[in-house]
Amino acid sequence: MGKPCSLDLRERVVAAVETGGLSRNQAAARFGVAPSSAIKWVARFRATGSVAPAKMGGHKPRTLRGEHADWLIARCLEKDFTISQLVEELRQVRGLKVDRRSVWEFLHAQGLSFKKKPVRQGAGPA
Repeated sequence: MGKPCSLDLRERVVAAVETGGLSRNQAAARFGVAPSSAIKWVARFRATGSVAPAKMGGHKPRTLRGEHADWLIARCLEKDFTISQLVEELRQVRGLKVDRRSVWEFLHAQGLSFKKKPVRQGAGPA
């Protein structure tokens, strides 16, 4: 992901449109930026009064935390499970939309797993 353009450049483009009488496309060509950028910067200026870029990136908190995590741990300790069953139960019982990957990551982080009992090897000796 790229860096936002400088605040100085944004201000000059918006000033050229607002006070200089240029169109957004003309201002974009004059300052060497994409027309879509000039359009967005002018729209942001008109809506908020500022041309400063919005926050980029950040941390998205996990869906399985708090009460949902406590419920899932208790459910896993209670009886056997598969990840698909847990996803379905979370959707139906808790009203929480999660995918198999997030449930697997949660179980792996908690050290919870269900291993099937080993099967005998064919007709060999017991």
